[in-house]
Amino acid sequence: MFDKIYKLISNDIGIDLGTSNTLVYLKGHGIVINEPSVVAMNIKTNQILAVGMKAKEMLGRTPGHIRAIRPLVDGVISDFEVTEEMLSYLINKADKMAPKLARPRVVVGVPSGTTNVESRAVYDAARSAGAREVYLVEEPMAAAIGTRLPIKDPIGSMVIDIGGGTTDIAVISLGGVVKSKNLKIAGDRLNNDIIGYMRDEFKILIGERTAEMVKIAIGSVSEGEYMETEVHGRDILTGLPRAVTVTDADVREAMALSVLGLIEGVKDMLEMTPPEILSDIMHRGITLSGGGALIPGLADLLTRVLKIPVYVVEDPLSAVARGTGVILDDMEFYKDVLIGNQDELPPR
Repeated sequence: MFDKIYKLISNDIGIDLGTSNTLVYLKGHGIVINEPSVVAMNIKTNQILAVGMKAKEMLGRTPGHIRAIRPLVDGVISDFEVTEEMLSYLINKADKMAPKLARPRVVVGVPSGTTNVESRAVYDAARSAGAREVYLVEEPMAAAIGTRLPIKDPIGSMVIDIGGGTTDIAVISLGGVVKSKNLKIAGDRLNNDIIGYMRDEFKILIGERTAEMVKIAIGSVSEGEYMETEVHGRDILTGLPRAVTVTDADVREAMALSVLGLIEGVKDMLEMTPPEILSDIMHRGITLSGGGALIPGLADLLTRVLKIPVYVVEDPLSAVARGTGVILDDMEFYKDVLIGNQDELPPR
């Protein structure tokens, strides 16, 4: 009875709480917010100045009294208060798009293998941000649901979700995660690889935003069409500004070790997978989601090395957020895939 009433007077919101970007799904409206996970703060007054894209534009450009903070590191909350402020901003922004009387019910995607303490931190942050009920779901499970994989059937599926801070690899069958692995090799690591390569090979210092722009513009993992871009930074030797031309081959070389580590992580996961499920994966292929899935040639490289077809899902960036939306549409059907609600999580 109460559930039926709450459906009428409150919103259902799904959140993909990512290290790089946070996506918000509003039931009945689809994905309504896609903002970088960055908060700009005045440290003198503890006042939040900007959240999302406006805050990201401030990264590396702030005066002494303003800090542009990324409150999540490797998929884990590193600054609880700032995360709470960011969630509060996003939940309120989504809630105002379809105003209701009661506080919203929220499903949040978290990395696989999240500890009880980390889960509790996400739960508490969402509750403090204004959610009435909070449920957590592992991101690869949400991505599988978002791409309509038959997760409830006795069929094995493998999902690789490459985000900003972590890569989640999960084998799913009968509505549960059979095996999972969490790698710290993801978008941020690749950005750092490019920064390190530019420093060592070109003797030039660049920032995180520039490295990301280079990765998106000419990044790839296999040889293809020749590409180049001009990169501006500070010369290490003279301390003066300098521009250099970087090619796709340079970026491939910069990212090679991390890509190799990612492939080894997937191989380790396949070695741990039960034989019957491995047989299903060989026939059905591996699903690739997350922002890292957009790196040209990655799916083809994995297919060649693993001898298993690897498919990039449609709109990989929003797969987890879409999955939280599907869960919200039928909470009863998907209740088994949720990590837990407020009654089941251990105290902090």
